[in-house]
Amino acid sequence: MVFKKIVVMMMGCLRCAGQPTEPSTEKTESKSLIDDESVVVVTSPRVKLGDGRYLAYRERGVPKNNSKYRIIIVHGFGSNKEMSFRASDELLDELGIYLLIYDRAGYGESDINPKRSLKSEASDIEELADLLQLGFRFYVIGVSLGCYPAWSCIKHIPGRLAGVVLVVPFVNYKWHTLPKDLVRDDYRKQLCRWVIWITRYARGLLHWWLTQKVFPSASVLDGNPQFFCDRDLEVLKNTPGYQLFTQDGLKDRSVFDSLCSDCIVAFGKWDFNPLELTNPYPQNESSVHIWQGVKDKVVPVQLQRHVSERLPWIRYHEVPDGGHLLVYDNAVCEAVLTSLLLGEDPPLYRPKLADH
Repeated sequence: MVFKKIVVMMMGCLRCAGQPTEPSTEKTESKSLIDDESVVVVTSPRVKLGDGRYLAYRERGVPKNNSKYRIIIVHGFGSNKEMSFRASDELLDELGIYLLIYDRAGYGESDINPKRSLKSEASDIEELADLLQLGFRFYVIGVSLGCYPAWSCIKHIPGRLAGVVLVVPFVNYKWHTLPKDLVRDDYRKQLCRWVIWITRYARGLLHWWLTQKVFPSASVLDGNPQFFCDRDLEVLKNTPGYQLFTQDGLKDRSVFDSLCSDCIVAFGKWDFNPLELTNPYPQNESSVHIWQGVKDKVVPVQLQRHVSERLPWIRYHEVPDGGHLLVYDNAVCEAVLTSLLLGEDPPLYRPKLADH
């Protein structure tokens, strides 16, 4: 029973963090890279980092050289560069926005980083920006589990950031300053501990469970209301699911191991506590935003409100009927961009903190 709950937590709760993807429109020449375990078909542009790894990416919006704003989007758990961010092309053109969405290490067409860490995720972003000549200062938008690289950027390379958005950012229960009354009865806290334990010490067993055909495993999570609010269920109903979470997709051990390493870094012990960060932009030279859905069942709104209270220099926004899949809401995505780039404060998304 406990094992089943662990699987549900990892592949259900976090599945919500790795949004369904949309078909790629890239038309680049493909080639195959053969290693000891599998054949990786590369169909997207990639850049080579200083340590020899490659990162794949795709671009949206206006051409980079004609852009006014250059934004790197960081996908979440189990997602990739084909993730949705439903801002209209019309808005991107109007504001002069260039979007760069890349496969994080070990995802999609990017190479695995066996030394993945909080700092390496920020270093990847910084090096990617330099190799693609985005300029000294650029914007970063992190989504769900992809917010831990964004937190790392705030900590390690704040001077490079023109602005940061954390969309439905997960909360690490190891942040010791979280109030006990908020986390004491939160079932996610204990399940996160089990996820870390099993990905470290029983990874082979977990891999077998998720890929075997005899008993239901990941499939039992489809439409599970324990992890999906009504708005999220509507998104999942009308959007093709991300195929990484099929049993066949998880058979690739390198894919599975990359997912495990992502969990370990995200939910393990950090080298800093975000709740103790001081404002890196005392002169308002940049801004940091959090966007949270009130109905989110992956990240409780009460925890996010606590984060905003601990860090008053972060601009906090709430979507009243929003869940965890905010990037599938066109209006929300466009509000995220106009708030970040133009400083707008839509009344609809002002938090009603007096309610808690």
